[in-house]
Amino acid sequence: MKVAYVFSTSGHTASYKLGQMILPQLEADGHGVEVVGMMFFDDNTFILRRGDPMGERLAKQAAEKNILLMMCDGCALERGLATGGTWPEKSVAEGTVDGVHVGCFPDLYQALAGNPPDHVISL
Repeated sequence: MKVAYVFSTSGHTASYKLGQMILPQLEADGHGVEVVGMMFFDDNTFILRRGDPMGERLAKQAAEKNILLMMCDGCALERGLATGGTWPEKSVAEGTVDGVHVGCFPDLYQALAGNPPDHVISL
């Protein structure tokens, strides 16, 4: 089974649910499903900053397991993690861990089209 995660709620969503549950399971090859993508909104995008220990660990797993890492273009621009414009203009990640893409839902759909998830989990 293939899943994609959408980190949309504020609070400890990315730092706790991703950092304390999902990421350690990915690192141990024990998550139980194939993760094909992760989309980050609002302050959850800060996890993807270059130098963030959790973000660096996540980038390593994403590269090894072919997991799409994408952050909302408007959220990233607002937080200084991208340059450019919002959809339909293109933004580019800036100051993030390797492999991060920036976009809106149409970009997410296109990026996952070749390897679509069976389920999308919103956290």
